[in-house]
Amino acid sequence: MNGEISAVVPTLGRSPLLLRCLEALRRDGAGIEIIEIVVVDQAERPLELPPGLADRIVRPGRNLGFAGGTNAGIAATAGQLVATVNDDVLVEPGWMASLAAALHEDPCAAAAQGVNLLLDSPELADGCGLAWNRWWQAVQVGHGLPAPPLAAETAVGREVFGVSATAALFRREALLAVASHGAVFDPGLVSYYEDVDLAGRLRAAGWRALLVPAARALHAGSLTGRSLNRERWRLIYGNRWLAAARLLGRAFWPRLPVLAVRDLLDLGHAIAAGDGGQAAGIMTGWGRALRRLPSWARGGPPAVPMGTLLRFR
Repeated sequence: MNGEISAVVPTLGRSPLLLRCLEALRRDGAGIEIIEIVVVDQAERPLELPPGLADRIVRPGRNLGFAGGTNAGIAATAGQLVATVNDDVLVEPGWMASLAAALHEDPCAAAAQGVNLLLDSPELADGCGLAWNRWWQAVQVGHGLPAPPLAAETAVGREVFGVSATAALFRREALLAVASHGAVFDPGLVSYYEDVDLAGRLRAAGWRALLVPAARALHAGSLTGRSLNRERWRLIYGNRWLAAARLLGRAFWPRLPVLAVRDLLDLGHAIAAGDGGQAAGIMTGWGRALRRLPSWARGGPPAVPMGTLLRFR
């Protein structure tokens, strides 16, 4: 691995798992010659971290969201491989080594992720890569299902549409190849679907993504996102239209009714459940999408061939 990994951990300072997250990363990197951990501190007040957990703290001075914050962290790092890790993730021993080995083995792979497990129910998967469902929602493969077995053959990566930036390892060369004005993740998305959009751009540029089941991480499940409620749903439901429009090109418009029907069903479920935050977030998400679609929608064929997209549904 030759000591080439940089880990970026963006935080708003609200996760009770932040210190444990950094400790787990430091332990996992102990067998690697050089690993740098960069924390992007977007908290309202500067965080004070115990010595030795972070090699550098980047303070942009305001909340840039996951996309902008992670971009700032990536720009401050030098590793050939870049790990993005949420501040509510605990990587298990061997996580980095397994992912790095998979990327070294496959020079056409831009990114790799392991099996993310639910922290409270570690026998269940939080996600095993990104895919699309029939409603053109991006989904975490295997979410809530029994985690795939941990066996020797699981060290070999298998292809997925893309990786979740919750806990993943990227090849810097690939990130720079698809960056726009220096931004790897599109800052216009702020948070949510930024990794889906990146996955589409990487695939359009000819790169692959891998799932490496031998790599494991425990995820508490968007502790910060849940505290935002309405804003979280506004970004999810607005950004999914934008990411789909960029990916699908002119094929987006015939599929727009399907997206709208799914949203209406979700709105109905939220209202029936008395979840006013989600209901309001879905509706304001539509406003966000409609205002931004003119600059995100494009003509031409899908950025990734439709046959490939359907293979990952």
